[in-house]
Amino acid sequence: MAARIIDGKTIAADLRDKIADEVARLRAAHGLVPGIAVLQVGDNPASDVYVRTKSKAVAEAGMRAFDRKLPANTSEAELCDLVAKLNADVTVNGILVQLPLPPHIDSHKIIAAIDPGKDVDGFHPLNIGRLASGLPALVPCTPLGCMLLAKTVHASLAGLEAVVIGRSNIIGKPVAQLLLAENATVTMAHSKTRDLPAVCRRADLLVAAIGKPELVRGDWIKPGATVIDVGINRVAGEGAKSRIVGDVAYAEAATFAGAITPVPGGVGPMTIACLLLNTLRAACAQKGLPAPNL
Repeated sequence: MAARIIDGKTIAADLRDKIADEVARLRAAHGLVPGIAVLQVGDNPASDVYVRTKSKAVAEAGMRAFDRKLPANTSEAELCDLVAKLNADVTVNGILVQLPLPPHIDSHKIIAAIDPGKDVDGFHPLNIGRLASGLPALVPCTPLGCMLLAKTVHASLAGLEAVVIGRSNIIGKPVAQLLLAENATVTMAHSKTRDLPAVCRRADLLVAAIGKPELVRGDWIKPGATVIDVGINRVAGEGAKSRIVGDVAYAEAATFAGAITPVPGGVGPMTIACLLLNTLRAACAQKGLPAPNL
């Protein structure tokens, strides 16, 4: 039986529509228009595309964008000063610093300078610590998106055997913490895991975020398992063209899995939708309003 395709594009579009409706309600009821500042330093083609996509989504949601593109020679002190000004600006509810930053700027220092209540990327050490402690926090967008996708398949994640491949601070570790909060039994695997295929075959829910194209083969998947593929890898295609693949060999895995995200069109669209959701939640928290139940 072919796996159910978890259509992240459609699910993200539905979430963005709900966010836009809530933004319109907040504007009418409280005069609140959530605002987000996206800071980019230097020229990076991939970042340029990503920032444009984010800005378009922000506008479509009825939010305010305070984007700033700074020259590559911007100093660390100048960037810190800008972050401090945005922290103090009550019209800015979320701050996102587009990574990577130029090598002369310490990204950890910049992220730590962001007001944790405006850290809509969920990377501030305080938010990371609160997540690990099971306390309310702004959560990294891609892991949050993974959880929302998994919940379209499973009404409850409690008791599921979950395997997360990858231990990055951006995806692997936060996903594991979110799964633990949902009472799943979590195994974190990585490049040094012994007999990785056998570990994966135990998973009712497999999250692949290791950054290796099509590493996870079809026979690594437990029959009927849910597969969330976070990988985005560019590989050679026909002729001079390239193509995007995930960390999972999709065609093979789809013959074993019960449900699977495609690449592209799975986790990717959810990341930006969850950025909007975090901005909305941050705006409500800063104004003392109830968190939106979306």
